[in-house]
Amino acid sequence: MECEIRILADGVAIAKRAAQEFVQAAAAAVQERSAFNVALAGGSTPKALYSLLVSDPLLRSQVPWDKIHLFFGDERHVPPDHPDSNFRMATEAMISRAPLKADQVSRIKGEYPDAERAAREYEEVLQSRFQLKRNELPRFDLLLAGMGNEGHTLSLFPGTKALHADGRIVVRNWVGKLYADRITLTAPAACNAARILFMVTGADKAPALKSVLEGPYEPEQLPAQLLQPKEGKLLWLVDTAAGGMLSRGIRE
Repeated sequence: MECEIRILADGVAIAKRAAQEFVQAAAAAVQERSAFNVALAGGSTPKALYSLLVSDPLLRSQVPWDKIHLFFGDERHVPPDHPDSNFRMATEAMISRAPLKADQVSRIKGEYPDAERAAREYEEVLQSRFQLKRNELPRFDLLLAGMGNEGHTLSLFPGTKALHADGRIVVRNWVGKLYADRITLTAPAACNAARILFMVTGADKAPALKSVLEGPYEPEQLPAQLLQPKEGKLLWLVDTAAGGMLSRGIRE
């Protein structure tokens, strides 16, 4: 696995750099298979990336919109029009403004009263889309991720059952501290991606980021440590505030 840490000025700089990575990953995937499969993330920094991809004329022209299929790494247990919905955020920032057809987007149905049903159905969607055989995992060309100030990523929270969901691609995860269900890709499914791109901003993330990247391997406490692609590239884009405690990383 190739791991790179880049420390940039702020969220705007991260969005610009992430957009370059997005375009490069798309070009490589389309050249190889004429398709580009991306798992989107929620959060403010990914939102800036999505907006940039559709609003910047040069970037917009470089994205192979007709070859893209968009997926989601996780979702809140809410309807698609809810303010907390990752799908709603991505739709408002990019999907509704891009030349995409409805069948190019696969969302997690967080509106189901039973979050387990949403997880099972999304797992079936991925199995069908990626034509998976039994026990196979999807291989996203690019998986976008963020990190919480306690070291969670996707909806893999410290000490939760999803950290031990062997054999599953998507699971329901009860997060007690939020008193809420989440639907999330499992770590093995995420780690099968060809590229994982973390975007992390804010001084409140600095201690957890230091622990994830430079501390002992304690994924029960710091689930972000689980996201290490088996055969692929791992890139961390962090701002100077989040990366303030790091002793490694390339400062741009």
